Amino acid sequence: MNMIPMAAARTVVFIHGLWIHSGSWEPWQELFAGQGYETHAPGWPGDAESVAATRADPTGMHGVGVEEATDAYAKFLAGLDERPILVGHSFGGLIAQKLLDRDLAAGAVTISPAPIKGVRAVPFSLLRSAFPVLRSPANRGRAVALTEKQFAYGFGNALTPAESSDIHRRVAIPAPGRPLFEVSSANFTRDAPSAVDTARAGRAPLLMIACGRDHTVPAVVVRGAHRLYAGSRTDLVEFPDRGHSAPLDRGWRDLAETSLTWIGTHTA
Repeated sequence: MNMIPMAAARTVVFIHGLWIHSGSWEPWQELFAGQGYETHAPGWPGDAESVAATRADPTGMHGVGVEEATDAYAKFLAGLDERPILVGHSFGGLIAQKLLDRDLAAGAVTISPAPIKGVRAVPFSLLRSAFPVLRSPANRGRAVALTEKQFAYGFGNALTPAESSDIHRRVAIPAPGRPLFEVSSANFTRDAPSAVDTARAGRAPLLMIACGRDHTVPAVVVRGAHRLYAGSRTDLVEFPDRGHSAPLDRGWRDLAETSLTWIGTHTA
């Protein structure tokens, strides 16, 4: 890989989404570290250090919502020596936008970000991917795991069954159900946790990456969020043949190098 232009900020914080452990960012961290960045990938509140430990006891995630997760990451960022660049996937992408809105980051890359308040598109595949949680109101207060079959639909539909199964085995963990309930009702809630000030000028730059075969956060949802932004730099890139597993699967480097190039160009 050619050398990527270095951004002014030299710290990058990776934020995972639901059902994926923070250890999934290790390949990204190695690549970014090779370009001179200091990297961190803290988990959500209730995540354990390993996939196995989180699966064994997910009770710390019970009741964790978007605001609680955002506040936990904000506390982590406050302990850094500089405002970092954020890279978030799925609900991690939503959290990254909220942290950017709080002026806590020098820029952000969001991959298939969960919808912010105001996005109107609700494709069937999004509802089906969320159904394992939304089917029971009791799931709002507890952590829910995906079966291998459910994971294959929501994450691995653009992969071979073997690769989807391998990712599920390596990095899938239970996830708090509350964020999905919060996002699904956001447009009917005055102070929705997924609300972001999309019209504010002076915000640090944002890149949104959409994946054309994504079932969990379809590209139309990402494009809808992108259209809401005005006043500050917000770019959109689409990978038409990728699914929700894009930052996790064998093609992760395509997204990582796109992110590095954008960071080096637009966050200096």
